[in-house]
Amino acid sequence: MPVDPKTLHVAVIAGGTSEERDISLASGAGSQEALAEAGFHVTWLDPARPEDMKQLVEGPYDVAFLCMHGKGGEDGTMQGMLEILGIPYTGPGVWSSATAMDKVKSKVFYGRAGIPTPPSVALNAKEGALSLAAAFAQEHGWPIVVKPATEGSALGVCIVDSPDQLERALDEAFALDAEVLVERFVSGREITVAVLGNDEAFALPIIEIVPRNKFYDFESKYAPGGSQHLCPAPLGEELTEQAMNLALATHAALECRGVSRTDMIIDQDGSLWVLETNTLPGMTSTSLLPDAARAAGISFPELCTKLVEYALEEKSGS
Repeated sequence: MPVDPKTLHVAVIAGGTSEERDISLASGAGSQEALAEAGFHVTWLDPARPEDMKQLVEGPYDVAFLCMHGKGGEDGTMQGMLEILGIPYTGPGVWSSATAMDKVKSKVFYGRAGIPTPPSVALNAKEGALSLAAAFAQEHGWPIVVKPATEGSALGVCIVDSPDQLERALDEAFALDAEVLVERFVSGREITVAVLGNDEAFALPIIEIVPRNKFYDFESKYAPGGSQHLCPAPLGEELTEQAMNLALATHAALECRGVSRTDMIIDQDGSLWVLETNTLPGMTSTSLLPDAARAAGISFPELCTKLVEYALEEKSGS
């Protein structure tokens, strides 16, 4: 559903109080500039400021452009507020956002849809976690990955190579979340596949991520020169098609609308493993979604316009 940007007032919602506030602010700044370039009337609102939330309630706004990352914005809470207010918003809905944000719960739905994901165990209490994680490693082999269940941007994620590193990794993860996921480490090439659309969703060109560090951690994601993005990824026709289809299947399994971005590993045998799905991908100058869109011939302002169109299409039910 094509829109006339000049007729729409967009609220860019960014900031908040999560551990990813700074990244959210950067995404908001990039999106605000692109939306203004596309011709939209744009207002910036920060959920950390009560007066901004009062302004959101009083409106009126035609659509909310979400640039929230982490808890309190990417996890369905902001989406729920916007549902109550009757304001269309970019990205997936409440259930999809909450499920994708929770790495433990999202794996349940990956499994139901037959989506390959590394075996894992969820730890719900710090007491006894060390022995459970060690038993998991004994069964599946070292290294293992320890990660908070509901944090993004690789916050608190550790690759643990040996038993003597395990306790510290668990402490760091539990400091960020009450639930921790321990997962079998899959060595290989890291790729990410973004999907756009509602009923007629399509995959954007695949990006292969070549991180400077051991894996695609926080620094690799956001520091200048932290990683190299190869887009389109040099995978060959068959593997490219498999990865795109897998991203579309993941988008559907989590009932995503508008946009999603699924991170995967290609192991030494050429098999694909889904790690996680992002429902509000980053929108900074170094972010993956704008890179993939550019490779498809979609400029940053055009990408933001599409996200607004999908939001309004979803609200209208057309």
